[in-house]
Amino acid sequence: MSVTAWIAVAVFLAAYALIATEKVHRVAAALGGAGIMLLIHATDAGAAFFNEHSGIDWNVIFLLLGMMVIVGVLKQTGVFEYLAIWAAKRAKGHPYRLMVLLVVITASASALLDNVTTVLLIAPVTFLVCERLALSAAPFLIAEALASNIGGAATLVGDPPNIIIASRAGLSFNDFLIHMAPMVVILMVVFIGLCRWLFRKSFRYDPERAAEVMALNEREAIADRRLLWQSLAVLALVMAAFVLHPVLHYEPSVVALLGAGVLVAATKVTTQDAIREVEWPTLVFFAGLFVMVGALVETGVIGQISEAAANATQGQLGLTTMLLLGASGVLSAIVDNIPYVATMSPIVAELVEANGGNDAAQVLWWALAFGADLGGNATAVGAAANVVVLGIAARNGTPISFWQFTKYGLVVASVTIALCVPYLWLRYL
Repeated sequence: MSVTAWIAVAVFLAAYALIATEKVHRVAAALGGAGIMLLIHATDAGAAFFNEHSGIDWNVIFLLLGMMVIVGVLKQTGVFEYLAIWAAKRAKGHPYRLMVLLVVITASASALLDNVTTVLLIAPVTFLVCERLALSAAPFLIAEALASNIGGAATLVGDPPNIIIASRAGLSFNDFLIHMAPMVVILMVVFIGLCRWLFRKSFRYDPERAAEVMALNEREAIADRRLLWQSLAVLALVMAAFVLHPVLHYEPSVVALLGAGVLVAATKVTTQDAIREVEWPTLVFFAGLFVMVGALVETGVIGQISEAAANATQGQLGLTTMLLLGASGVLSAIVDNIPYVATMSPIVAELVEANGGNDAAQVLWWALAFGADLGGNATAVGAAANVVVLGIAARNGTPISFWQFTKYGLVVASVTIALCVPYLWLRYL
């Protein structure tokens, strides 16, 4: 490799270490790394901003932006508070039943929206319900974070790594429904069973507190019924357009932006209110990350790594798939799965081509998706949703330590990834 390539690798590893250890804010690390890559001419403006293979993936950026606007409007209706209170009443105050309902709602919402947004909306209400039932909120928050990562794996928009994979591999919303969703349903059933065992000491039933919860009226949580129906109608149209991509030929990013635009234009929501919930730091982080990874592509680093990986597995698709699944699970537990997938996706693209580039070789993408999405559950820093939940818990006076989360997450990640081995082998290999 050239001197520039070696410097680019050093810059990338340094930025990655800062992101993983949180010594500096991840946005600062990503932008700083991107700036240095441009400074040393590892990439340039043309490649960084306009190149389809080594630049910022604008489809990912604008898909997230559109969905964030839609969810921001939906949040104003109070529908998420409604669902949480409804779940508590349906559980009749029984802690385990409540956890089951909350994780099912969280997983389902994460598949349609995204896991970070879902936990942001569900977590505050969890505190309310747990306070009414005199329960510790920590086990419920941990379970919701884990469920959001599992449920988010089911669809293209459910987890940011899936968006990156779909964009790089040219996969559609339907592809994820066909290949990921069936296994996610099975994993959720297993996870619900694990919750009974993992959090068994937290399920203390208080009849008096349960009676108080039953007295709550969930309908009072709905702040604007008209806006709710308008938002749900637009969300339904957006989901339908995702599914009908093979017919309509509109990219998910275009659909999300159109949906956001229609929702803002057709309702009384102001532009300021619509964009208030947009996670601008997350979008900027993605942009910086794409520039850094693109620099590795431009300098030939990604190509050499891909060639070495293909030679190591000697073209054996089964071996490559299992190694990719396991390695993705382990590495996504150590660092955030978003930068991991952004780095690995061009390498997997090369491996797919090296294994024939046919439909059979597409299993490598599913191995990457399962490994990264589920491996992110293993530690408190493995997925963005985990970090968000820990932050919310700390702000509400119920701090969750790294190891408190990890002792549960590691079990869930190990079991779910292990179950993916026979699924991938029997279905594709």
